[in-house]
Amino acid sequence: MTKQQILWITIGIYFVFMAAISIISRKKSKSIGDFAVGGRNAGAWMSAFSYGTAYFSAVMFIGYAGGTGWKYGIWGVLPGIGNAIIGSLLAWLVLAKRTRKVTREMGVTTMPQLFESTYGSRAMKLFSAIVIFVFLLPYSASVYKGLTSVCSVLLDIDELTCMIIIAAVSAILVVAGGYIAALRADFVQGAVMLVGVIALILAVFNSNSVGGLTEGFKSIAQKTEELNLDSFAHIGLWATVLMTSLGTWGLPQMIHKYYGIRDDKEVKRGTVISTVFALVVAGGGYLIGSLSHLFFNTLPEGGTDYLVPNMLIDSGISDVLVGIVLVLLIAASVSTLSSITITASTTFTMDIVKDRVLKDKNYNLSLLSKIVCVLFVLLSFLIAWKGEGTPILDMMSYSWGIISGSFLAPYAISLYYKKATRAGAWAGIIGGFVFALPPLVAKLAGSDVTLGGFGRLCDMGAHFACAAMAVSAVLVLAVSAFTHKEEKLPKGEI
Repeated sequence: MTKQQILWITIGIYFVFMAAISIISRKKSKSIGDFAVGGRNAGAWMSAFSYGTAYFSAVMFIGYAGGTGWKYGIWGVLPGIGNAIIGSLLAWLVLAKRTRKVTREMGVTTMPQLFESTYGSRAMKLFSAIVIFVFLLPYSASVYKGLTSVCSVLLDIDELTCMIIIAAVSAILVVAGGYIAALRADFVQGAVMLVGVIALILAVFNSNSVGGLTEGFKSIAQKTEELNLDSFAHIGLWATVLMTSLGTWGLPQMIHKYYGIRDDKEVKRGTVISTVFALVVAGGGYLIGSLSHLFFNTLPEGGTDYLVPNMLIDSGISDVLVGIVLVLLIAASVSTLSSITITASTTFTMDIVKDRVLKDKNYNLSLLSKIVCVLFVLLSFLIAWKGEGTPILDMMSYSWGIISGSFLAPYAISLYYKKATRAGAWAGIIGGFVFALPPLVAKLAGSDVTLGGFGRLCDMGAHFACAAMAVSAVLVLAVSAFTHKEEKLPKGEI
Protein backbone atom coordinates (compact mmCIF):
# COMPACT_ATOMS: atom_id res chain seq x y z
CA MET A 1 0.00 0.00 0.00
CA THR A 2 1.40 3.41 -0.99
CA LYS A 3 1.89 6.36 1.35
CA GLN A 4 -0.91 8.32 -0.34
CA GLN A 5 -3.34 5.42 0.04
CA ILE A 6 -2.55 5.07 3.75
CA LEU A 7 -3.08 8.78 4.29
CA TRP A 8 -6.38 8.93 2.42
CA ILE A 9 -7.74 5.82 4.15
CA THR A 10 -6.86 7.29 7.57
CA ILE A 11 -8.53 10.58 6.71
CA GLY A 12 -11.54 8.76 5.24
CA ILE A 13 -12.08 6.81 8.47
CA TYR A 14 -11.99 10.04 10.43
CA PHE A 15 -14.52 11.76 8.15
CA VAL A 16 -16.93 8.80 8.34
CA PHE A 17 -16.69 8.85 12.14
CA MET A 18 -17.44 12.59 12.28
CA ALA A 19 -20.40 12.18 9.93
CA ALA A 20 -21.80 9.43 12.16
CA ILE A 21 -21.54 11.68 15.24
CA SER A 22 -23.40 14.45 13.41
CA ILE A 23 -26.21 12.14 12.32
CA ILE A 24 -26.60 10.63 15.80
CA SER A 25 -26.68 14.09 17.40
CA ARG A 26 -29.16 15.55 14.94
CA LYS A 27 -32.25 14.62 17.00
CA LYS A 28 -30.87 16.58 19.96
CA SER A 29 -30.49 19.82 18.03
CA LYS A 30 -34.09 20.82 17.31
CA SER A 31 -34.36 24.24 18.96
CA ILE A 32 -32.07 27.27 18.77
CA GLY A 33 -31.21 26.66 22.45
CA ASP A 34 -30.13 23.10 21.70
CA PHE A 35 -28.15 24.31 18.70
CA ALA A 36 -26.40 27.06 20.68
CA VAL A 37 -25.67 25.58 24.14
CA GLY A 38 -26.87 21.97 23.99
CA GLY A 39 -29.31 22.17 26.91
CA ARG A 40 -26.59 23.30 29.39
CA ASN A 41 -25.89 19.74 30.47
CA ALA A 42 -22.27 19.16 29.45
CA GLY A 43 -19.90 17.25 31.71
CA ALA A 44 -16.32 18.13 32.63
CA TRP A 45 -14.54 15.98 30.07
CA MET A 46 -16.61 17.12 27.12
CA SER A 47 -16.51 20.78 28.18
CA ALA A 48 -12.76 20.75 28.81
CA PHE A 49 -11.93 18.91 25.59
CA SER A 50 -14.28 21.18 23.67
CA TYR A 51 -12.52 24.21 25.17
CA GLY A 52 -9.11 22.81 24.27
CA THR A 53 -9.98 21.78 20.74
CA ALA A 54 -11.58 25.18 20.11
CA TYR A 55 -8.40 26.78 21.46
CA PHE A 56 -5.80 24.82 19.49
CA SER A 57 -6.02 24.22 15.76
CA ALA A 58 -3.68 24.12 12.80
CA VAL A 59 -3.26 27.86 13.43
CA MET A 60 -1.33 27.03 16.59
CA PHE A 61 0.47 23.94 15.32
CA ILE A 62 1.44 25.43 11.97
CA GLY A 63 1.25 29.23 12.07
CA TYR A 64 2.20 30.11 15.63
CA ALA A 65 4.43 27.14 16.54
CA GLY A 66 6.46 27.50 13.36
CA GLY A 67 6.55 31.31 13.37
CA THR A 68 7.51 31.76 17.02
CA GLY A 69 10.00 28.90 16.90
CA TRP A 70 11.74 30.40 13.89
CA LYS A 71 11.79 33.88 15.39
CA TYR A 72 12.62 33.07 19.03
CA GLY A 73 14.20 29.61 19.04
CA ILE A 74 13.76 27.66 22.28
CA TRP A 75 11.97 30.68 23.80
CA GLY A 76 9.17 29.83 21.39
CA VAL A 77 7.86 27.30 23.96
CA LEU A 78 6.72 30.14 26.25
CA PRO A 79 3.40 30.75 24.44
CA GLY A 80 2.54 27.08 24.98
CA ILE A 81 3.24 27.32 28.70
CA GLY A 82 1.27 30.58 28.86
CA ASN A 83 -1.66 28.94 27.07
CA ALA A 84 -1.77 26.24 29.76
CA ILE A 85 -1.35 28.49 32.80
CA ILE A 86 -3.09 31.72 31.75
CA GLY A 87 -5.31 30.63 28.89
CA SER A 88 -6.60 27.46 30.57
CA LEU A 89 -5.94 27.17 34.32
CA LEU A 90 -6.49 30.83 35.30
CA ALA A 91 -9.24 31.31 32.73
CA TRP A 92 -11.27 28.46 34.20
CA LEU A 93 -10.57 29.47 37.79
CA VAL A 94 -11.55 33.10 37.24
CA LEU A 95 -14.30 32.90 34.61
CA ALA A 96 -15.94 29.49 34.32
CA LYS A 97 -17.99 29.25 37.53
CA ARG A 98 -19.22 32.84 37.51
CA THR A 99 -19.97 32.84 33.78
CA ARG A 100 -21.96 29.62 34.09
CA LYS A 101 -23.95 31.07 37.00
CA VAL A 102 -24.62 34.48 35.45
CA THR A 103 -25.64 33.18 32.02
CA ARG A 104 -28.08 30.70 33.57
CA GLU A 105 -29.65 33.32 35.80
CA MET A 106 -30.03 35.75 32.91
CA GLY A 107 -31.05 33.08 30.42
CA VAL A 108 -28.55 34.25 27.81
CA THR A 109 -26.79 32.15 25.19
CA THR A 110 -24.45 34.67 23.51
CA MET A 111 -21.96 37.32 24.58
CA PRO A 112 -24.01 40.21 23.10
CA GLN A 113 -27.03 39.05 25.13
CA LEU A 114 -24.82 39.01 28.23
CA PHE A 115 -23.84 42.63 27.57
CA GLU A 116 -27.45 43.67 27.06
CA SER A 117 -28.57 41.97 30.29
CA THR A 118 -25.63 43.31 32.29
CA TYR A 119 -25.49 46.87 31.01
CA GLY A 120 -29.03 47.38 29.70
CA SER A 121 -28.04 48.44 26.19
CA ARG A 122 -29.50 47.07 22.96
CA ALA A 123 -27.03 49.17 20.98
CA MET A 124 -24.15 47.45 22.77
CA LYS A 125 -25.71 44.12 21.92
CA LEU A 126 -25.93 45.05 18.23
CA PHE A 127 -22.42 46.49 18.03
CA SER A 128 -20.81 43.50 19.76
CA ALA A 129 -22.74 41.06 17.54
CA ILE A 130 -21.51 42.79 14.39
CA VAL A 131 -17.90 42.90 15.60
CA ILE A 132 -17.97 39.24 16.61
CA PHE A 133 -19.41 38.04 13.30
CA VAL A 134 -17.12 40.17 11.13
CA PHE A 135 -13.86 39.64 13.00
CA LEU A 136 -14.27 35.92 13.62
CA LEU A 137 -14.09 35.56 9.84
CA PRO A 138 -10.31 36.16 9.52
CA TYR A 139 -9.70 33.78 12.44
CA SER A 140 -11.75 31.12 10.71
CA ALA A 141 -9.87 31.83 7.47
CA SER A 142 -6.54 31.40 9.26
CA VAL A 143 -7.60 27.88 10.28
CA TYR A 144 -8.21 27.01 6.62
CA LYS A 145 -4.79 28.35 5.66
CA GLY A 146 -3.08 26.42 8.43
CA LEU A 147 -4.60 23.12 7.46
CA THR A 148 -4.16 23.57 3.71
CA SER A 149 -0.43 24.27 4.11
CA VAL A 150 -0.09 20.85 5.77
CA CYS A 151 -2.29 18.99 3.30
CA SER A 152 -0.57 20.53 0.29
CA VAL A 153 2.85 19.36 1.57
CA LEU A 154 1.93 15.92 2.94
CA LEU A 155 -0.78 14.94 0.47
CA ASP A 156 0.60 16.87 -2.49
CA ILE A 157 -2.82 18.14 -3.53
CA ASP A 158 -3.99 21.57 -4.60
CA GLU A 159 -4.63 24.04 -1.73
CA LEU A 160 -7.99 25.09 -3.16
CA THR A 161 -9.15 21.47 -3.14
CA CYS A 162 -8.05 21.19 0.50
CA MET A 163 -10.04 24.28 1.45
CA ILE A 164 -13.19 23.03 -0.28
CA ILE A 165 -13.00 19.65 1.53
CA ILE A 166 -12.42 21.28 4.93
CA ALA A 167 -15.26 23.75 4.41
CA ALA A 168 -17.64 20.95 3.45
CA VAL A 169 -16.77 18.77 6.45
CA SER A 170 -17.03 21.59 9.00
CA ALA A 171 -20.35 22.76 7.53
CA ILE A 172 -21.84 19.26 7.63
CA LEU A 173 -20.72 18.68 11.23
CA VAL A 174 -22.20 21.93 12.53
CA VAL A 175 -25.37 22.09 10.43
CA ALA A 176 -26.33 18.47 11.07
CA GLY A 177 -25.71 18.33 14.81
CA GLY A 178 -25.07 21.79 16.24
CA TYR A 179 -23.56 22.17 19.71
CA ILE A 180 -24.18 18.56 20.81
CA ALA A 181 -22.46 17.16 17.72
CA ALA A 182 -19.57 19.59 18.16
CA LEU A 183 -19.17 18.56 21.83
CA ARG A 184 -19.13 14.87 21.05
CA ALA A 185 -16.82 15.36 18.09
CA ASP A 186 -14.51 17.53 20.20
CA PHE A 187 -14.18 14.79 22.81
CA VAL A 188 -13.05 12.29 20.18
CA GLN A 189 -10.89 14.85 18.41
CA GLY A 190 -9.31 15.88 21.71
CA ALA A 191 -8.24 12.32 22.37
CA VAL A 192 -6.75 12.13 18.87
CA MET A 193 -4.87 15.38 19.49
CA LEU A 194 -3.35 14.13 22.77
CA VAL A 195 -2.13 10.88 21.22
CA GLY A 196 -0.97 12.60 18.05
CA VAL A 197 1.05 15.31 19.80
CA ILE A 198 2.84 12.85 22.08
CA ALA A 199 3.68 10.60 19.12
CA LEU A 200 4.86 13.59 17.10
CA ILE A 201 7.15 14.88 19.88
CA LEU A 202 8.80 11.47 20.15
CA ALA A 203 9.22 11.19 16.39
CA VAL A 204 10.67 14.69 15.91
CA PHE A 205 13.15 14.36 18.79
CA ASN A 206 14.29 10.97 17.48
CA SER A 207 14.85 12.32 13.97
CA ASN A 208 18.35 12.73 12.55
CA SER A 209 18.02 16.54 12.55
CA VAL A 210 17.43 16.64 16.32
CA GLY A 211 19.30 13.60 17.57
CA GLY A 212 17.45 12.89 20.79
CA LEU A 213 16.19 14.89 23.77
CA THR A 214 19.52 15.93 25.30
CA GLU A 215 21.26 16.70 22.04
CA GLY A 216 18.17 18.46 20.71
CA PHE A 217 17.91 20.89 23.62
CA LYS A 218 21.64 21.53 23.52
CA SER A 219 21.57 22.27 19.79
CA ILE A 220 18.50 24.52 19.85
CA ALA A 221 19.90 26.44 22.82
CA GLN A 222 22.99 27.18 20.75
CA LYS A 223 20.88 28.17 17.73
CA THR A 224 18.80 30.47 19.96
CA GLU A 225 21.93 32.16 21.24
CA GLU A 226 22.97 32.77 17.63
CA LEU A 227 19.69 34.59 16.99
CA ASN A 228 20.97 37.32 19.34
CA LEU A 229 17.49 38.41 20.38
CA ASP A 230 17.24 42.05 21.45
CA SER A 231 14.78 43.78 23.78
CA PHE A 232 12.33 44.44 20.94
CA ALA A 233 12.25 40.71 20.15
CA HIS A 234 11.55 39.81 23.78
CA ILE A 235 8.72 42.36 23.94
CA GLY A 236 7.27 40.78 20.81
CA LEU A 237 7.58 37.32 22.37
CA TRP A 238 5.73 38.31 25.54
CA ALA A 239 3.10 40.12 23.47
CA THR A 240 2.50 36.81 21.69
CA VAL A 241 2.33 34.96 25.01
CA LEU A 242 -0.24 37.37 26.44
CA MET A 243 -2.35 37.67 23.30
CA THR A 244 -2.63 33.91 22.80
CA SER A 245 -3.21 33.27 26.52
CA LEU A 246 -5.02 36.21 28.11
CA GLY A 247 -6.71 36.96 24.79
CA THR A 248 -8.84 33.83 25.08
CA TRP A 249 -10.59 35.40 28.08
CA GLY A 250 -12.44 37.73 25.72
CA LEU A 251 -13.18 35.39 22.80
CA PRO A 252 -16.89 34.51 22.59
CA GLN A 253 -16.29 30.99 21.21
CA MET A 254 -14.15 30.21 24.28
CA ILE A 255 -16.44 31.84 26.85
CA HIS A 256 -19.31 29.98 25.20
CA LYS A 257 -17.90 26.71 26.55
CA TYR A 258 -18.71 27.79 30.12
CA TYR A 259 -22.41 28.34 29.35
CA GLY A 260 -23.29 24.68 28.92
CA ILE A 261 -21.43 23.11 31.89
CA ARG A 262 -23.77 21.03 34.05
CA ASP A 263 -22.79 22.17 37.58
CA ASP A 264 -19.98 23.61 39.72
CA LYS A 265 -18.52 20.17 40.40
CA GLU A 266 -17.99 19.72 36.67
CA VAL A 267 -16.36 23.16 36.53
CA LYS A 268 -13.71 22.07 39.07
CA ARG A 269 -12.98 18.86 37.20
CA GLY A 270 -12.97 20.68 33.88
CA THR A 271 -10.35 23.11 35.19
CA VAL A 272 -7.86 20.31 35.81
CA ILE A 273 -8.61 18.47 32.57
CA SER A 274 -8.41 21.63 30.48
CA THR A 275 -5.04 22.62 31.98
CA VAL A 276 -3.46 19.20 31.42
CA PHE A 277 -4.81 19.12 27.87
CA ALA A 278 -3.35 22.55 27.10
CA LEU A 279 0.02 21.69 28.65
CA VAL A 280 0.37 18.59 26.47
CA VAL A 281 -1.10 19.93 23.24
CA ALA A 282 0.05 23.56 23.28
CA GLY A 283 3.29 22.90 25.13
CA GLY A 284 4.08 20.06 22.75
CA GLY A 285 3.09 21.99 19.64
CA TYR A 286 5.23 25.01 20.46
CA LEU A 287 8.11 22.75 21.54
CA ILE A 288 8.11 21.13 18.11
CA GLY A 289 8.04 24.54 16.42
CA SER A 290 10.96 25.76 18.55
CA LEU A 291 13.17 23.14 16.88
CA SER A 292 12.71 24.59 13.37
CA HIS A 293 16.27 25.97 13.19
CA LEU A 294 17.60 22.43 13.54
CA PHE A 295 15.87 21.50 10.29
CA PHE A 296 16.38 24.62 8.17
CA ASN A 297 19.02 27.29 7.69
CA THR A 298 16.70 29.39 5.56
CA LEU A 299 12.92 29.59 5.39
CA PRO A 300 11.29 27.04 3.07
CA GLU A 301 9.26 28.21 0.11
CA GLY A 302 5.99 29.68 1.38
CA GLY A 303 7.50 31.19 4.55
CA THR A 304 6.93 30.32 8.20
CA ASP A 305 3.56 28.69 7.47
CA TYR A 306 5.45 25.85 5.78
CA LEU A 307 8.09 25.22 8.45
CA VAL A 308 6.26 22.57 10.47
CA PRO A 309 4.80 20.68 7.45
CA ASN A 310 8.30 20.37 5.95
CA MET A 311 9.73 19.42 9.35
CA LEU A 312 7.36 16.45 9.36
CA ILE A 313 8.61 15.39 5.95
CA ASP A 314 12.27 15.80 6.92
CA SER A 315 11.78 13.90 10.18
CA GLY A 316 11.38 10.68 8.22
CA ILE A 317 8.40 9.56 10.29
CA SER A 318 6.42 6.51 9.20
CA ASP A 319 3.47 6.74 6.82
CA VAL A 320 1.10 5.59 9.57
CA LEU A 321 2.32 8.34 11.91
CA VAL A 322 2.01 10.90 9.13
CA GLY A 323 -1.61 9.78 8.77
CA ILE A 324 -2.15 10.19 12.54
CA VAL A 325 -0.58 13.66 12.42
CA LEU A 326 -2.82 14.64 9.51
CA VAL A 327 -5.89 13.47 11.41
CA LEU A 328 -4.59 15.34 14.49
CA LEU A 329 -4.37 18.60 12.54
CA ILE A 330 -7.66 18.06 10.73
CA ALA A 331 -9.40 17.21 14.01
CA ALA A 332 -7.95 20.27 15.74
CA SER A 333 -8.96 22.52 12.88
CA VAL A 334 -12.46 21.16 12.27
CA SER A 335 -13.27 21.45 15.99
CA THR A 336 -12.06 25.05 16.07
CA LEU A 337 -14.02 25.86 12.92
CA SER A 338 -17.13 24.30 14.45
CA SER A 339 -16.84 26.42 17.61
CA ILE A 340 -16.21 29.61 15.67
CA THR A 341 -19.04 28.91 13.24
CA ILE A 342 -21.63 28.08 15.92
CA THR A 343 -20.69 31.18 17.93
CA ALA A 344 -20.76 33.52 14.94
CA SER A 345 -23.94 32.12 13.40
CA THR A 346 -26.00 32.02 16.61
CA THR A 347 -24.84 35.53 17.48
CA PHE A 348 -25.80 36.84 14.05
CA THR A 349 -29.14 35.00 14.03
CA MET A 350 -30.31 35.79 17.56
CA ASP A 351 -28.75 39.19 18.19
CA ILE A 352 -29.04 40.82 14.78
CA VAL A 353 -31.64 39.08 12.61
CA LYS A 354 -34.16 38.12 15.30
CA ASP A 355 -33.62 41.18 17.48
CA ARG A 356 -33.57 43.79 14.72
CA VAL A 357 -35.30 42.28 11.67
CA LEU A 358 -37.74 39.50 12.58
CA LYS A 359 -38.51 40.72 16.12
CA ASP A 360 -41.71 38.99 17.28
CA LYS A 361 -42.29 37.06 14.07
CA ASN A 362 -42.43 33.27 14.42
CA TYR A 363 -39.55 31.84 12.41
CA ASN A 364 -37.55 28.63 12.73
CA LEU A 365 -34.42 30.17 14.27
CA SER A 366 -32.56 26.87 14.39
CA LEU A 367 -32.95 26.46 10.62
CA LEU A 368 -32.01 30.10 10.05
CA SER A 369 -28.92 29.72 12.20
CA LYS A 370 -27.84 26.70 10.16
CA ILE A 371 -28.22 28.73 6.96
CA VAL A 372 -26.04 31.45 8.50
CA CYS A 373 -23.52 28.72 9.38
CA VAL A 374 -23.21 27.82 5.73
CA LEU A 375 -22.83 31.52 4.84
CA PHE A 376 -20.10 31.97 7.47
CA VAL A 377 -18.20 28.91 6.23
CA LEU A 378 -18.41 30.22 2.66
CA LEU A 379 -17.16 33.70 3.62
CA SER A 380 -14.29 32.20 5.65
CA PHE A 381 -13.34 30.05 2.68
CA LEU A 382 -13.30 33.07 0.35
CA ILE A 383 -11.12 35.11 2.73
CA ALA A 384 -8.65 32.24 3.08
CA TRP A 385 -8.59 31.71 -0.68
CA LYS A 386 -8.13 35.37 -1.57
CA GLY A 387 -5.84 36.22 1.38
CA GLU A 388 -2.95 34.25 -0.04
CA GLY A 389 -0.27 36.78 0.95
CA THR A 390 -1.34 37.09 4.60
CA PRO A 391 0.48 34.80 7.06
CA ILE A 392 -1.63 32.69 9.42
CA LEU A 393 -0.17 34.40 12.45
CA ASP A 394 -1.25 37.85 11.21
CA MET A 395 -4.82 36.79 10.41
CA MET A 396 -5.29 35.33 13.86
CA SER A 397 -3.71 38.28 15.69
CA TYR A 398 -5.99 40.77 13.92
CA SER A 399 -9.06 38.77 14.90
CA TRP A 400 -8.08 38.01 18.50
CA GLY A 401 -6.74 41.52 19.07
CA ILE A 402 -9.88 43.33 17.99
CA ILE A 403 -12.40 40.99 19.66
CA SER A 404 -10.53 40.50 22.94
CA GLY A 405 -9.38 44.12 23.00
CA SER A 406 -13.00 45.22 22.75
CA PHE A 407 -14.83 42.73 24.97
CA LEU A 408 -12.52 41.09 27.52
CA ALA A 409 -12.62 43.92 30.07
CA PRO A 410 -16.38 44.72 29.94
CA TYR A 411 -17.15 41.00 30.26
CA ALA A 412 -14.63 39.87 32.89
CA ILE A 413 -14.89 42.97 35.07
CA SER A 414 -18.69 42.75 35.18
CA LEU A 415 -18.46 39.28 36.76
CA TYR A 416 -16.75 40.69 39.85
CA TYR A 417 -17.26 44.46 39.89
CA LYS A 418 -20.95 45.26 40.26
CA LYS A 419 -20.31 49.00 39.98
CA ALA A 420 -19.27 48.67 36.34
CA THR A 421 -21.52 51.02 34.36
CA ARG A 422 -22.92 51.21 30.87
CA ALA A 423 -20.76 54.24 30.12
CA GLY A 424 -17.69 52.40 31.42
CA ALA A 425 -18.46 49.35 29.27
CA TRP A 426 -18.93 51.52 26.17
CA ALA A 427 -15.65 53.32 26.85
CA GLY A 428 -13.84 49.99 27.21
CA ILE A 429 -15.39 48.50 24.08
CA ILE A 430 -14.74 51.48 21.81
CA GLY A 431 -11.31 52.20 23.29
CA GLY A 432 -10.15 48.60 22.89
CA PHE A 433 -11.60 48.35 19.39
CA VAL A 434 -9.85 51.51 18.17
CA PHE A 435 -6.55 50.63 19.84
CA ALA A 436 -6.42 47.17 18.20
CA LEU A 437 -7.16 48.40 14.66
CA PRO A 438 -3.87 49.99 13.40
CA PRO A 439 -2.09 46.75 12.30
CA LEU A 440 -5.14 45.60 10.34
CA VAL A 441 -5.59 49.02 8.74
CA ALA A 442 -1.91 49.04 7.77
CA LYS A 443 -2.28 45.56 6.25
CA LEU A 444 -5.39 46.47 4.26
CA ALA A 445 -3.72 49.67 3.04
CA GLY A 446 -0.60 47.79 1.96
CA SER A 447 1.48 50.06 4.20
CA ASP A 448 5.08 49.26 5.12
CA VAL A 449 5.20 51.81 7.95
CA THR A 450 7.64 50.72 10.65
CA LEU A 451 7.75 51.54 14.36
CA GLY A 452 11.46 51.60 15.10
CA GLY A 453 12.92 48.32 16.31
CA PHE A 454 9.48 46.71 16.52
CA GLY A 455 9.32 46.35 12.74
CA ARG A 456 6.39 46.88 10.41
CA LEU A 457 3.10 48.11 11.88
CA CYS A 458 1.12 45.46 10.00
CA ASP A 459 3.15 42.73 11.76
CA MET A 460 2.41 44.06 15.25
CA GLY A 461 -1.03 42.56 15.81
CA ALA A 462 0.01 40.93 19.09
CA HIS A 463 1.52 44.17 20.46
CA PHE A 464 -1.59 46.19 19.76
CA ALA A 465 -3.86 43.41 21.03
CA CYS A 466 -2.15 43.49 24.44
CA ALA A 467 -2.28 47.30 24.52
CA ALA A 468 -5.97 47.23 23.58
CA MET A 469 -6.86 44.82 26.40
CA ALA A 470 -5.00 46.99 28.93
CA VAL A 471 -6.51 50.26 27.68
CA SER A 472 -10.00 48.75 27.66
CA ALA A 473 -9.68 47.58 31.28
CA VAL A 474 -8.46 50.99 32.45
CA LEU A 475 -11.32 52.74 30.64
CA VAL A 476 -14.00 50.43 32.04
CA LEU A 477 -12.82 50.97 35.62
CA ALA A 478 -12.07 54.70 35.32
CA VAL A 479 -15.26 55.71 33.53
CA SER A 480 -17.37 53.47 35.79
CA ALA A 481 -15.88 55.16 38.85
CA PHE A 482 -16.95 58.58 37.51
CA THR A 483 -20.42 57.55 36.30
CA HIS A 484 -21.58 55.03 38.90
CA LYS A 485 -23.64 57.48 40.96
CA GLU A 486 -24.98 59.43 38.00
CA GLU A 487 -26.06 56.50 35.84
CA LYS A 488 -29.76 56.07 36.62
CA LEU A 489 -31.12 55.13 33.20
CA PRO A 490 -33.37 52.05 33.07
CA LYS A 491 -32.10 49.08 31.16
CA GLY A 492 -32.37 49.15 27.37
CA GLU A 493 -32.52 52.93 26.83
CA ILE A 494 -29.12 53.30 25.17
